[in-house]
Amino acid sequence: MNGKGSAQRASLYGMLIALAFVLSYIETLIPISLGIPGVKLGLANLVTMIGLYTIGIKGTVIISFIRILLVGFTFSNLFAVFYSLGGLILSLLVMFICKKYRLFGTVGVSIMGGVAHNIGQICVAAFVVRQAGVFFYLPMLLVAGTLAGLLIGILGNMMIERIRHYLRKLQ
Repeated sequence: MNGKGSAQRASLYGMLIALAFVLSYIETLIPISLGIPGVKLGLANLVTMIGLYTIGIKGTVIISFIRILLVGFTFSNLFAVFYSLGGLILSLLVMFICKKYRLFGTVGVSIMGGVAHNIGQICVAAFVVRQAGVFFYLPMLLVAGTLAGLLIGILGNMMIERIRHYLRKLQ
């Protein structure tokens, strides 16, 4: 890719990282307390969905990884970064497979990503605390991941349809 294309890609990635960071900050202002650690809306996952459907898996991995590091060290701690990375790896893998093989539409891919993210986080938690008892939270986390994935999928689908043709012009 020429220099102009590289600059456009870098600026697009920067804007998506900034958007994900702002959405993560907004999420810290929305109190959700279901008595289960780690339950949240996942607003920054809108950027993940947009990235997956517009710039591809490679760029989405880069953007998501940078977002997790920035958000983790700004709003939480090292353990939160590990939990988020565990969720990220599994959710991106599941979403990529579901999208590539057209197993689900955008909303279904998002729901699968939300569920996989929670499974990845619970697996990291079980490894960190070395207790299988954390899997007690899994049923509620799966419900929360399904609902959050549904919401993010609906919003993401609307946004993807609106911006897809603009992003094609940049590439």
